[in-house]
Amino acid sequence: MDVSSSHESEVRRLIDNLQHPVSDYATLLSLITAPLDCLSLLPPRFRQYNVNPLPSGSIRTSVHIPLFQRVLLQHIFPTWDSEIQQQDDLSVLDQYFCPDIFLSASSVAGEIATLAYGTILSLLFTDHSMRLLARLSKEYPIDRLHHYIFSRQDSPIKLNQVWEDCIQNVVAVPAKVGNYCGSKKLEVPSSLRHGRYFNDLSVRCEVLVSKYSPERVASITFLLTKLVNLGVFPLNPPNADSQPSFFHTTLPIIRPRLAQSDVDSYSSSWLRVFRNFESSFALQHVLASLFACLNTPESSTDKTPLARALVKREAFVLNKLCPFTKVDDEIWQATSAVVLGREWKEAMSRVFVCWIAACDQTLLALLLNETVSLWSNPEHIKHSMISRHRYLTLLLLLTISYFPPSSPEVSSLVLSSDFINGISTYISSMDNTVRHCGMLVAEVAAQHAGKSLDFKDWDGDDSGKPWARSLRALLETRDVDVDVGILDERNSPDIVTSENSRPETAEPKRSVITLRTDEYDSDDSVTGYDSVPSSRSNSPTPSELEDIEKDPSLNVNRKKTPKPVYLAQLGAMLRSTGGMSKENPAEEADKIEVALDCAEELIRKKKDYGMELEENAVNLAYGLVGLQDNFDLDRFSELRQNALNALVACAPKRAAPCIIEEFFKNQYSTDQRYAMLSALALGARELASLPVPPSQVSREATSFPSKRLPALLHQAYLPHPEAAALSQILGGITRQAIERGKEATEDKVPEIVRERRFKIQPSRRISEVAGSKTRMPDVIPPKQTTFNEVAAEYFIAPLINRFWLFLRDEQTREERTAYHEGRAKYQGTGTGLILNPVVITHYLRTLTILAHASQHTPEWLGFLAPDCLELALTLGTKPMSVADQPTDSTDSVERGTKEASVLASALELAVIILDGCIELDGGRSISMDHTALLMGVSEWASAIFSRLDDGVRLEGGGGEQLLALRRAASAAVLKVDEIVSKYRRSMIDTW
Repeated sequence: MDVSSSHESEVRRLIDNLQHPVSDYATLLSLITAPLDCLSLLPPRFRQYNVNPLPSGSIRTSVHIPLFQRVLLQHIFPTWDSEIQQQDDLSVLDQYFCPDIFLSASSVAGEIATLAYGTILSLLFTDHSMRLLARLSKEYPIDRLHHYIFSRQDSPIKLNQVWEDCIQNVVAVPAKVGNYCGSKKLEVPSSLRHGRYFNDLSVRCEVLVSKYSPERVASITFLLTKLVNLGVFPLNPPNADSQPSFFHTTLPIIRPRLAQSDVDSYSSSWLRVFRNFESSFALQHVLASLFACLNTPESSTDKTPLARALVKREAFVLNKLCPFTKVDDEIWQATSAVVLGREWKEAMSRVFVCWIAACDQTLLALLLNETVSLWSNPEHIKHSMISRHRYLTLLLLLTISYFPPSSPEVSSLVLSSDFINGISTYISSMDNTVRHCGMLVAEVAAQHAGKSLDFKDWDGDDSGKPWARSLRALLETRDVDVDVGILDERNSPDIVTSENSRPETAEPKRSVITLRTDEYDSDDSVTGYDSVPSSRSNSPTPSELEDIEKDPSLNVNRKKTPKPVYLAQLGAMLRSTGGMSKENPAEEADKIEVALDCAEELIRKKKDYGMELEENAVNLAYGLVGLQDNFDLDRFSELRQNALNALVACAPKRAAPCIIEEFFKNQYSTDQRYAMLSALALGARELASLPVPPSQVSREATSFPSKRLPALLHQAYLPHPEAAALSQILGGITRQAIERGKEATEDKVPEIVRERRFKIQPSRRISEVAGSKTRMPDVIPPKQTTFNEVAAEYFIAPLINRFWLFLRDEQTREERTAYHEGRAKYQGTGTGLILNPVVITHYLRTLTILAHASQHTPEWLGFLAPDCLELALTLGTKPMSVADQPTDSTDSVERGTKEASVLASALELAVIILDGCIELDGGRSISMDHTALLMGVSEWASAIFSRLDDGVRLEGGGGEQLLALRRAASAAVLKVDEIVSKYRRSMIDTW
């Protein structure tokens, strides 16, 4: 409004008087009350102090009120603070910032509160500033400020500008208060703490959504976008009070609103808000935060009515908050990006499918296509974790189940190239759990499309088979068809909790059977039912069949293969000179079967019996290594492996070099090479008296009667070795090397060493004095070979040196044929070849186990540890073949690098070597004599760790392999740092 110049000058003079020293308290009150009375904001009890009133309309709120607010904060509060509080007149000054509740309904009060935010935050912060902001946040929340601003008669552009400035000020309050309290070491008021402040702001924002007019939707989306940028829409539920979350706070309010009769208007309000987001990034954050705050069943495949009702209820919430259709392309793009692009719990897939199916059937078809595209992506199949595989598998199968049987969408899916290629990639995966996900989708999709497919590999409890079976049971009924009312009756005594919450572990209901004593009862499962007598003869019993088989008059052409007594006979049975017998293959199969059944027992029995084992060890090694399962014998691989293990353990000087020499020949398959390496590793651990898988042959069968105790005593003293597979052995020694160090410091404390010595080795007061003449034993036991005696000469050195020769020959052959084309070009890698990543990985693991078992050999620090470390570094960094050379591919997977399994095995070998060096001499030898090698390992491990930390994906680096690679790389970096930190100064001259 227009104000005369005299009125303007009078107001200016009043402000100037407040800026200068005021003579007394009465004068101060007269200066303060005049503007408030002009605005009709003066409380009644202060009207007596208004001795010089201002003319009506002389105060312009937007111009004069900020000036008054500034003067009060800078001059009046600091000067008259104690007097104002003593007179209890603080409320009259607060009227300039936060008009009381009796006057807050006026438009002037709302405008003053809006201006107060900007003034307080623009000036030096004080205790009064914090107190006023606490009152403003409580008495003038954001929805009320929105009403005040947009109820004014002004241009939309100016109103939007005022609203945006107001939002900037309101959201800046917690940071301003926190900085002030931190500098003054004060406690932040509870209402202004970061978490509570934004949670309260979220509650008022929900009220704003429920009451706004459609033309003001842009102002609300601006507020929500600002909250997104400030982290009020987190992607995970909050775990502390200091973490605000919009939907975690407002969902308890939203759910009752959705149950009201006028839910359509409330639902349409939220849909307009979602549609009006200008930033797809902000919309994705809002949706992701909403999804993260929903409730889901504990088990993703829980098929109980209570779990299905919970899923349907959460889908109902989504359907009412965001009931979009196929025309809402931007919302669908954001939804699909959140559903398919982020990590979710498996049970969330049920909520997503139930929600989208209720929105629009066209959207369900889009979800099916996009899910199949991601599910069949080779990068996802190779590198995703098991939880991610199961989430997408469950999402895909649930989407398929919501289509009618043999629908066009499912039929076209089964015939699509992406789906077929994805199934083939899944089936070829080396991870059984991942492979079963693809097999399950193939079967269910085919059956839903009216076709028949059954892999018949679902029995057992391994590789995710129980999860697959429970998922099939879940798909029998849709979540959308259940009655949600069961959730309201969950506390009813008629509902049995154990049956609903724990269906898989609940005990089956036992039926009580009452038998009558006057009637005959029989067990039908034993005696069978009465049947009509037959004229045919009874079938022979198993004992009769065995007698018939043993009858020499009936078994004319079949010769019984005798068990071998000597190792030469065993070798002749294993190594047939004429190859596979064409005339009588059954006889040849029986001979090999008998030889394998008694091979381990005979080898172990001949261990300390003369030179027979030494003379026949090489022949037996050739026979066992080259043996193939041409007759599909039972337990063929297990028996052959046990015999090879026994041969290496009982004759290491003959068998180990022979097996190593055969390993580097190109005539063997991957299975045979695995058997050779496993025999070297397990045989070495047995020689070193380390835990190995238990032998199938008892000690009683491998010892002569003269060396055994009586039967009862012999059984009492039998040992019980621990069972451990080769992979478990490697995992155990690697974990031990990484975690070692807890007891290292105890050995350096004299008090602990002395106390341990007294506890473990108590002194004997009476000791026996040996006589001058000792009685010689009747029989001198043979000297047992230990692994420390043969480790360097017969195991590790041949295995490493022979590999370098093989690698040189292979690379020479590749160089000679480098310019050839087609099949004439030789490559050292391929299925069954030694440089194949599968075989190289097993080779490195075997060498790791051998190195760990030989740590106490005299040669270990001299050349075994450096040679093993050099081999690990070479295999982890240098290309072994032309197939490993870097390419110009721009794929997301790192090309030209080793497979993850090879890198992990090489790093584990390096960790074992470095840990052994630290244990033996603190790393002095490896740091002084092989400084360049040690620093090379440090750079290599650091590079691998940094690449993994940057998100670079390697071939075969998904699932547990990625965790093993990360653990090995970090352990290698820490081991090198432990050595270098101790000998850094001494290494300067050599590095």
